[in-house]
Amino acid sequence: MTMGLILLSLFLLFLFLNLPIYLALILSSAVALIGLTQFPPEILIQRMFSGIDSFTLMAIPFFIFAANLMNRGGLASRIVKLANMLVGHIPGGLAFAVTLACMFLGTVSGSSPATVVAICSIMMPMMIQAGYGQAFTIGLIIAASSVAVIIPPSIGMIIYGAVTGTSVGELFAAGFLPGIIYGFLFMAYSYYYAKKKKIPVRPRAGLREIGGALRDASFALGFPVVVLGGIYGGICTPTEAAGIGCVYSIVVGLFVYREMSLKDLPGVAFESSLSTAQQLIILAGASVFAWMMTRFQVPAALAGNIMTYGMSEFTVLMLMNIVMLIAGMLIDPASFQMILAPIFLPIAVKFGVHPVHLGIIMVVNGAIGMFTPPFGLNLFVATGITRIPLREIIKPEVVGPWIILGIGALLIITYLPAEVILLLPRLLAR
Repeated sequence: MTMGLILLSLFLLFLFLNLPIYLALILSSAVALIGLTQFPPEILIQRMFSGIDSFTLMAIPFFIFAANLMNRGGLASRIVKLANMLVGHIPGGLAFAVTLACMFLGTVSGSSPATVVAICSIMMPMMIQAGYGQAFTIGLIIAASSVAVIIPPSIGMIIYGAVTGTSVGELFAAGFLPGIIYGFLFMAYSYYYAKKKKIPVRPRAGLREIGGALRDASFALGFPVVVLGGIYGGICTPTEAAGIGCVYSIVVGLFVYREMSLKDLPGVAFESSLSTAQQLIILAGASVFAWMMTRFQVPAALAGNIMTYGMSEFTVLMLMNIVMLIAGMLIDPASFQMILAPIFLPIAVKFGVHPVHLGIIMVVNGAIGMFTPPFGLNLFVATGITRIPLREIIKPEVVGPWIILGIGALLIITYLPAEVILLLPRLLAR
């Protein structure tokens, strides 16, 4: 346990020195490996490679590519338009449309930053013009976009499944209800805010307009049908489904919506490769860090201490959530899942928590971390798109209400009976 504390202290020191996360993970592991063990240094490279040498993780570049194709090919804008047609006439309707569009886009890409990009340029001017105000609008967009991390297909679920050996298909199925709970709380607050501020509602769209928007978005809505239908129909694995989704996005963008040309594909692929490289180098560093923590018997020591103090399942899950919320403020969800999943899973299982339920809890914590200062990725993406300074975006009146709502959703999801969380996976398994 002492060596584990030294490793963790080194990691925090390197973060404090403002090193990139992947370097902090790799350097702390390297120093601990050389200074505290007899392992040869080359095992560091071997563990980094083995950490990303997974068929399951191959889905990540495909889903990132699909998300970028979706934005470039016009799929995202049509989903946003449809959501606005359906709920724009309700008090808080534009805010409802943002949340619903984020949930729809989550089923297409599984990428929270890609959802911020897709939503911000379309909905932000409309909401500010309607009277919602800049603080509410930008807070809603960066927070609601995080639901894409929870609604399947989810990159976070893919990572958790690869690290723990949990079925990605079961995680995907279990993510629908938590995603709905998460989004519903955001919509409930949006309704309250719109009523309080007396924001005018938009005219109700006619059936012809809704029908036109639905026809226009039908191919965009077909993406989750193709991807998730292939997985749950037993036709393909999540990785294969991600590849099929990329082909589907290319065909729709080139030949159906015709908002993308063959000349655009190299640029989209290059952009996607950069995002993939950033994800995988962090995963490689987190993999060797997690392996070192396991070699130092940190999970076993923590489990033993918790059992000795006689903590309940309620208390253990609360402590895990606190640790993950703090971790989400400092590092990206992929990193803390790679680091904490091997530590928390044995402890959770000892207290009767199902691995799929723990995975959903970790993913929801990761979603909250996407818009929690100081290092929430959505904050930086929104700054780049809107040109609003980061110091303005991280103000309490912008992100504070949404962080509280996210934590409220997290508590509901954490303490829901496992039978409720696992209901859909078990029904689909029949």
